[in-house]
Amino acid sequence: MESGEWLAIMGPSGSGKSTLVNLIGCLDRPTSGEIWLEAENVANISNADLNRVRAEKVGFIFQQFHLIPYLTAVENVMLAQYFHSMTDEQEAREALERVGLKGRADHLPAHLSGGEQQRVCIARALINDPKIVLADEPTGNLDAVNEEIVLRLLRQLHQQGRTIVMVTHDPVVARLADRRIELHHGKIAASEVFSMADEEQLDEVLEELWVLAEHGEIAEIGRMEVHGALPVGIPVEKMTEIGFVTTTPHPLEAHNHKPFVNPCHDALKPTSVSIGDGSMIVELTPRGRQRAADIIRRHRLAERLFTDSLALDSETEIEQQACRFEHILSPEATDKICTFLGHPRTCPHGAPIPPGACCGKQTEFTNQRILESKQSV
Repeated sequence: MESGEWLAIMGPSGSGKSTLVNLIGCLDRPTSGEIWLEAENVANISNADLNRVRAEKVGFIFQQFHLIPYLTAVENVMLAQYFHSMTDEQEAREALERVGLKGRADHLPAHLSGGEQQRVCIARALINDPKIVLADEPTGNLDAVNEEIVLRLLRQLHQQGRTIVMVTHDPVVARLADRRIELHHGKIAASEVFSMADEEQLDEVLEELWVLAEHGEIAEIGRMEVHGALPVGIPVEKMTEIGFVTTTPHPLEAHNHKPFVNPCHDALKPTSVSIGDGSMIVELTPRGRQRAADIIRRHRLAERLFTDSLALDSETEIEQQACRFEHILSPEATDKICTFLGHPRTCPHGAPIPPGACCGKQTEFTNQRILESKQSV
């Protein structure tokens, strides 16, 4: 990890997420291998040195809080100071004030809400100015309001340059990180390096590329108008680097376009003739095509869900909700929605819904055929 990076660790129960955090935080020793914190290999140091590293370099935020029940909020924070060097009550109170608990400093944990207890944990984790913050399911026991408060605090810490390692089951929470790894049976099975804004931008552009291909249109950088992803050339450059798209020079000659609109995005330029609408043509690679298919599937299933099951009749509201869902639905949730709806073939507008693994052969059709249809210039 780079200093100042926010890493999200995901994976099924028993995959090793908490074990990895405990190893990084010097709570457990590895049976093999090395763990370097800055220039120190903490895998082979003494117990006394492990205690020193934990006190000086690591701050812990746990799902279960682990507050001492007979100590007040400020005393729980001061306890972390005690194990580091010396206590400073005023500094501890200022730490609680920074997390919005100025008026709750003298309350026992039993008199604090779950969200307030978690904020005490954050103040305790930061009181000794650690190099790295380890958060193991920090929002797992919180309601939506307190979850938002805690996540906002974590984002502030990240903006201040803190290094954060966070375990989470929630793909929405994981989107806040710079990088996400997924563990399976103690090994890294997948890794993505996107910030929340970057990933959503890439998804928006991939969706636009899919829709253009469905209509037999060539994707031109200068002609694509994607909300939140302008200038489009920036995400296209990133997608080229990671293998989602390829680009070829644009002939820059006058040519015709079909007037159509992707409802989730701004209208594409409906003019019949475009001259010099961009210097590059963008095409999906097989990897990019699969990711685009996943995005389109989530969006169109959400449209079908809101139209058929929730009986929404506002086209604007349906599209807004579908655009939101395409970024937050997990593969498991998407398959459950698809199964609940009976594996629909099309969205309410008649556009085909790419099938998933849950669909089987009953709704199988070839996405490749859709995207490799003859394109007219």
